[in-house]
Amino acid sequence: MKVEIWSDIVCPWCYIGKRRFEEALSRFEHAADVEVVWRSFELDPTAPARREGSHVHHLARKYGMSVDQAQAASDNLTRTAEKEDLFMDFSRTQGGNTFDGHRLIHLAAQHGRQDEMKEALMRAYFSEGRAIGETATLVDVAAELGFDPDEVREVLAGDTYADEVRAEERDGQRLGITGVPFFVVDRAYGVSGAQNPDVLLEVLETAWAAAHPLTMVGITAAEGTDADVVCEGDACVI
Repeated sequence: MKVEIWSDIVCPWCYIGKRRFEEALSRFEHAADVEVVWRSFELDPTAPARREGSHVHHLARKYGMSVDQAQAASDNLTRTAEKEDLFMDFSRTQGGNTFDGHRLIHLAAQHGRQDEMKEALMRAYFSEGRAIGETATLVDVAAELGFDPDEVREVLAGDTYADEVRAEERDGQRLGITGVPFFVVDRAYGVSGAQNPDVLLEVLETAWAAAHPLTMVGITAAEGTDADVVCEGDACVI
């Protein structure tokens, strides 16, 4: 089974959704047979490497709300994240362009460590207040995971994986994805938003059952044989 998750590094609901999906996957009987692939999505492709001003003021401008309303919304998100054992400090976050971050996630995928990089970048942004759109930050985050800093600098200095990021974004558009997180299971089932683990688990189980239908074998009772050796409820054929 393949689960593709479109998300952005600076999306709080994506971080929360990641934890909820991990909870669902831990309860899924066939988790070992699930391939999880993170797909690129930019909430603001026009963002500079580092956005000036506080998160709360940016939120207020973007959604046309007061600063107090924006602060209340941020506080609510912080409390929701805490329930998932996540620490989000919006007073320290430094917003910025995430295109290079998505390219870095592609680099990590080549080393079989995509999920680790995704987690590290989200933690760096939400919990550690690091400027996630700046090359120096990305190099440091990757180096902390054991990646070669020179390799990372070389990738980010050019356009390596740029086509792959854009292709994933176009693919998401073709699927009708306009908001994240968005979970796609076997290109047959879609779930929008950071749904609770029970919902995500149900989708996994539904997709698995559809991909592995039960095939009946043997002779049926209708064929006039002794195949009706079965009990149903309190009625048994003697």
